[in-house]
Amino acid sequence: MDTTPPSHSPPASKGSRNLGRLIMQLRRLERHPQTFGAAGSLTPSEIHTIVAIGYEEKILMSELAARLEVTKGAVSQLVVRLETKQLVTRSSYPHDSRAVLISLTEKGKEAYTAHEEVHLQFYDQLRSRLSRQEIEIFETCIEKLNEFLQK
Repeated sequence: MDTTPPSHSPPASKGSRNLGRLIMQLRRLERHPQTFGAAGSLTPSEIHTIVAIGYEEKILMSELAARLEVTKGAVSQLVVRLETKQLVTRSSYPHDSRAVLISLTEKGKEAYTAHEEVHLQFYDQLRSRLSRQEIEIFETCIEKLNEFLQK
């Protein structure tokens, strides 16, 4: 006779446990500053702001806040920190004197490029451990996970 008490929730699947572990690993990585070329050590929020601005792009402060999904005040604080590190510049928007354009300096562009290189190196290392079929499945799963998380 089975004396195990009935479970009120189904046991966690291997996939669910691994997804939880992946999320914890990503959170751990997001807490630590990293060095990005001549820009030096940048926090995750700083480098993500640089990435959101983009390599050749000028962006309105309000658009940057929307892209990062943070308040204008939070973006303003980030921009001040990045200006202090000489990674971004502010300029007036030609059509509205109240609006502010943010763009990357040459040093900011170096940080952007260094960040992209980190991602490429990581992905190359991951791909070296997978078969062609596993890579295709992985890329499909990541795409579907992103779509799911955007809902």
